[in-house]
Amino acid sequence: VEQSPPQSPGPGKAGDAPNRRSGHVRGARVLSPPGRRARLSSPGPSSSSEAREELRRRLRGLIERSRVMIFSKSYCPHSTRVKELFSSLGVECNVLELDQVDDGAKVQEVLSEITNQKTVPNVFVNKVHVGGCDQTFQAYQSGLLQKLLQEDSAYDYDLIIVGGGSGGLSCAKEAAILGKKVMVLDFVVPSPQGTSWGLGGTCVNVGCIPKKLMHQAALLGQALCDSRKFGWEYNQQVKHNWETMTKAIQNHISSLNWGYRLSLREKAVAYVNSYGEFVEHHKIKATNKKGQETYYTAAQFVIATGERPRYLGIQGDKEYCITSDDLFSLPYCPGKTLVVGASYVALECAGFLAGFGLDVTVMVRSILLRGFDQEMAEKVGSYMEQHGVKFLRKFIPVMIQQLEKGSPGKLKVLAKSTEGTETIEGVYNTVLLAIGRDSCTRKMGLEKIGVKINEKSGKIPVNDVEQTSVPYVYAVGDVSEGKPELTPVAIQSGKLLARRLFGASLEKCDYINVPTTVFTPLEYGCCGLAEEKAIEVYKKENLEIYHTLFWPLEWTVAGRENNTCYAKIICNKLDHDRVIGFHILGPNAGEVTQGFAAAMKCGLTKQLLDDTIGIHPTCGEVFTTLEITKSSGLDITQKGCG
Repeated sequence: VEQSPPQSPGPGKAGDAPNRRSGHVRGARVLSPPGRRARLSSPGPSSSSEAREELRRRLRGLIERSRVMIFSKSYCPHSTRVKELFSSLGVECNVLELDQVDDGAKVQEVLSEITNQKTVPNVFVNKVHVGGCDQTFQAYQSGLLQKLLQEDSAYDYDLIIVGGGSGGLSCAKEAAILGKKVMVLDFVVPSPQGTSWGLGGTCVNVGCIPKKLMHQAALLGQALCDSRKFGWEYNQQVKHNWETMTKAIQNHISSLNWGYRLSLREKAVAYVNSYGEFVEHHKIKATNKKGQETYYTAAQFVIATGERPRYLGIQGDKEYCITSDDLFSLPYCPGKTLVVGASYVALECAGFLAGFGLDVTVMVRSILLRGFDQEMAEKVGSYMEQHGVKFLRKFIPVMIQQLEKGSPGKLKVLAKSTEGTETIEGVYNTVLLAIGRDSCTRKMGLEKIGVKINEKSGKIPVNDVEQTSVPYVYAVGDVSEGKPELTPVAIQSGKLLARRLFGASLEKCDYINVPTTVFTPLEYGCCGLAEEKAIEVYKKENLEIYHTLFWPLEWTVAGRENNTCYAKIICNKLDHDRVIGFHILGPNAGEVTQGFAAAMKCGLTKQLLDDTIGIHPTCGEVFTTLEITKSSGLDITQKGCG
């Protein structure tokens, strides 16, 4: 759905005074003035919402039944140009002149809800929304229009999804439920270390799921230490077995892979384990691991190929380093580890590796957790440092050398300062790179069909209904430019996309106030704006920030440190102290944040928090008793557990 930029009122805009001059279209069948008999709105007494639904249904019916459907105004020169184009092609089209039907304004209003386009002409070809005059002529010049004019039945599938991760599978299953013929193409290119995996994408195989399970393994180690203070007595030496853990985690992941395949089969979605590459409009080449090629066509496509870890581009990186692609199925304990990067992936991995008792160093180029609230990020780093993780700040690796082979072997890392000429060397068993991820979009033939990508990032610009620069191609998940790179976001956007394409829904994915949690040893949960971003958007004088340190009850007997956990809310003084940023550093931060995220969706204010009765004794209750503002400068340290 191509959006028209705001323009000054001109011909063909909603709200223009209608000129009922009837237009003649050469070679086109025109639904001109239909009179009352052909009115699109629902006759008889009914509620306005029912009438609107009925009008939407009838409009969709027109679009579904027409090879070419043009919503036009008889006096609009842009509409005339488009009608003449189809006439010159000898293509019969249905035209509804909105200035010549009694309820044309309502029709245009409902049509703009369906397409996000407020202007005429509004053109559909074989059920695909092409757009207005300029888009139609661009499609004609690129050959796309001619391709769209082929009979819909000529396609093998209604929808082909490239990528079998969270977003792709969600979209595929929903489209199949709505009765469409769907295929999923999914192929995992092995990592430089040769690691590959099954259906389900990053989250299930090499992301959220194994990460959270390894985080849990580390938390259990901490719980064992705490348990002695609570009276548990055990004499045998406690140690962690890497192989036992990874085997159990991989078994769980394998069961999830199988579950996804079964779910697709039950919904009659074709699953093909092949690499997808566009070769021409509506046509994709699928290459399997044996190099065999098969071609498929579809009316519409969804790109959901996600991202893969980035490498440093220095000597020895791909030969000797691993990434999160390799870590969760690593067949041996990584030993003394250097983690390169300051992303949430870097800190989460460093945290649980240290939790297993390993010697862990994190090499940081600049700041921790870029894009997150920096006060919270520094507190995350400080806690990790106090609990045995070493940090090398303002350094980047320039060369990796193998000193010894083995499982693990020995690697020498040469690094240089980002602020001077200083260089340092270190010897590690494993070097884990977590410096960011790159979108998997560059080798799939997008340029052959005209899908624009951001050349720097590889991400695909989409509008607010996930549509790319090519009308029949959509993108969801981490490849979409400017969208949160989170599994639940991909799932939601994929599901809603299928409902808009094939159901009666108009609901778009809401990307505002998406909650998330960083599963570092002390978890950090957040929803809404970071403090820096809030100040940038609303200005400091319009904000009130409430905060406190707190001591979880579970930590008191265990003898763990007070004044480490931290809670903060950022309120907009100009809007009834509405909470625009929620931040918590403490145990189970994800569980706490999830509930408050729902409250923020409902318009949470400081007064509503104050009016909420807390559950005692919990960490979450701290948000119902916040009193101290940052601007007051008062001490927030706690003397005991409230």
